[in-house]
Amino acid sequence: MALLRVRLARRERARLAQAVRPLCGGCSLAAAATLGLAAHLECALRRRAGAMDDADVHLLPRALMVAGALSALVSLAGVRLCGDALDPGRLPRWKSLAGPYLALSFLLTFLTLASSPLGYLMRGSLDASLKVGLRNGIRFYKDTDTPGRCFQKRTVDLIQMEFQCCGNDGYRDWFEVQWISNRYLDFNDKDVRDRIKSNVDGRYLINSVPFSCCNPSSPRPCIQHQITNNSAHFNYEVESEELNIWMKGCREALLNYYTGTMATISTAVLLFSIVQLGVLTGLRYLSVSALAALEQSEPESDADGYLLEKGPLETVCAAAKALTSTFSSNQVQTDPAPTEEKAADK
Repeated sequence: MALLRVRLARRERARLAQAVRPLCGGCSLAAAATLGLAAHLECALRRRAGAMDDADVHLLPRALMVAGALSALVSLAGVRLCGDALDPGRLPRWKSLAGPYLALSFLLTFLTLASSPLGYLMRGSLDASLKVGLRNGIRFYKDTDTPGRCFQKRTVDLIQMEFQCCGNDGYRDWFEVQWISNRYLDFNDKDVRDRIKSNVDGRYLINSVPFSCCNPSSPRPCIQHQITNNSAHFNYEVESEELNIWMKGCREALLNYYTGTMATISTAVLLFSIVQLGVLTGLRYLSVSALAALEQSEPESDADGYLLEKGPLETVCAAAKALTSTFSSNQVQTDPAPTEEKAADK
């Protein structure tokens, strides 16, 4: 028994085609917009790849770029189908293509709908990636002459200035690493030698931060060196005074930025997928009814439209049986000739 069977007259098919056709065009534009948003997110992730340590964060934008491109093509084909469904001369070309086209379209839409929650579920992996990536970025900040790390300083400085943040979790992260290269240290200076000797790993650690941590809105000149030393600056109390460097950690700032962007894209994709399902349902009724009228040799007559020719369970079983028969027919069959020869010998 057909699922959700509806009787459609020629006039009703025309109205359905007129309603679905502009929606297909709108879905094509929405799919193109999804492709653009996903490409923007991918570029933003690549731009700050030095602050990340996991390639899985690229899964969502790449999946959405593929889905957006395919959905745009599917929607454009739907515009053509709406025009051909009312033309008896052009409708026969869809006789063998309408079924596979709609099945592929529904599958693609369901996959896109299933991928939309990824933007909300990737916060944990993104947080872990940023934590390790920013820690390595701060650690290799001074290695501007080392191949593969030449741009770490530039990446970290741009992130701190753009997102108004400092360090991984805060500005004190810079106190735990040597972020000044040895080539810029004067080893004839006794203070430099004493600091290096006092450290177990032989690192030059200071309570200072790079200039990119400075807040340009502060009325006081930036205090980036000896931040925790009250006596090193006039009228300065580190415990009570509002520091003129960024207090927020870059991991928190980047995490909020990327999760907000991903959530916006995922919500847009979710709404787009729901509209696309409605459009494909209308195309299904339109194509089935128009092809049924064409088979009756009366394109202007009334014809039934339905969502599935059989019930959901029967449709799944028939599809599984067709796939099984297809794979079994492709298997290499053994030659029975040797068995027949043995029987003849006996």
